[in-house]
Amino acid sequence: MSDLQIFTGDSLTILPTLAAESVQCCITSPPYWGLRDYEHPAQIGAESSPETYVENLVTLFREVRRVLHKDGTLWLNVGDGYARNGGTGNHGPNAVVGNTKKLIQKRNCKVPDCWGLKDRDLLGLPWRVAFALQADGWILRSKITWIKKNPMPESVKNRPTSATEEVFMFAKSPTYFYDPNGVREESGANLRNYWILNPDSSRSGHPATFPRDLARRCILLG
Repeated sequence: MSDLQIFTGDSLTILPTLAAESVQCCITSPPYWGLRDYEHPAQIGAESSPETYVENLVTLFREVRRVLHKDGTLWLNVGDGYARNGGTGNHGPNAVVGNTKKLIQKRNCKVPDCWGLKDRDLLGLPWRVAFALQADGWILRSKITWIKKNPMPESVKNRPTSATEEVFMFAKSPTYFYDPNGVREESGANLRNYWILNPDSSRSGHPATFPRDLARRCILLG
């Protein structure tokens, strides 16, 4: 492990310093749009609209594609949200999520400004990001449903509680590295595209810790 390097900083600052095709696999979960304030002036997720959020991710992953090896893969977890026209939910104008009420208000997706959606429409952000990346040159190879054993509680009475998220597998080129034996089903069968995993907690108090088991699977496969 003597060649292990850890880079800490803004991805759009760090990525340009890396050589082209120098990374085999990228596993990431960018901040979800309009959910939490990480107190950085240029943070992803604080955009004034989900459309801009999608555009910013396309720009970011264009740089990821540059540094990714020609047979490399990208594993991307993206969360969703709702369009609101008033109300007090997580994406409503009175929502308080994270530390800054004003920032959450600015990030509210009001109807009909947001893709012409109706009040309470699911934004479909994971798929909007996936299709935008596909249009930008990525090859979308798989959609994996992450099923959470212990999902976050939601005070909702008009829809099921959200207990799943999407993980997309992208390839840079049609021929890429994928190890089908890296992770198998308990029966020995080829791994299915639904993964039942617990969310991780963080001793540092981070509100959205990336599950180690999820990252481990992606690393072993790609």
